[in-house]
Amino acid sequence: MWKKITAFLSSEVGGGKQDQKSQEELRLATAALLYRAGNIDGNVSEIELKKLTEILKTHFELSGTELADLMAAAKKDEKDAVDLYGYTKIITSQLDQDGRIAVVELIWEVILADDVIDEYEANLVWRVAELIGVSARDRILLKQKVMQARQ
Repeated sequence: MWKKITAFLSSEVGGGKQDQKSQEELRLATAALLYRAGNIDGNVSEIELKKLTEILKTHFELSGTELADLMAAAKKDEKDAVDLYGYTKIITSQLDQDGRIAVVELIWEVILADDVIDEYEANLVWRVAELIGVSARDRILLKQKVMQARQ
């Protein structure tokens, strides 16, 4: 699905430097949100970090230095961020509804990697979903989908 989203971006933005910049912004915004999902309880567990790395590697087709650079940038950016608005603005402006739903699903995957949902994690998903226009119904269905996939 993520390949479709980036292909859509390529055709809509028009290629060149703007296309590359848009994709990099989207990658960083998504990676930073996913890192925040793992870190919001004050500790990124090994399993959450593994899941985050797997998601970035798979969905953005990154490996090696590119993956390490994105992880480092996401960690730094998330640490310096005051709120979620910068990330959600990029996601909302660059992704259609299906893409936004995919982002919420990825956040659930990171949060559920350790099979524990604390109040901070649940609140993060709720806030991100609201900011990017994903309904409460979809948010709950995505949670159930990810939970069922883990069984």
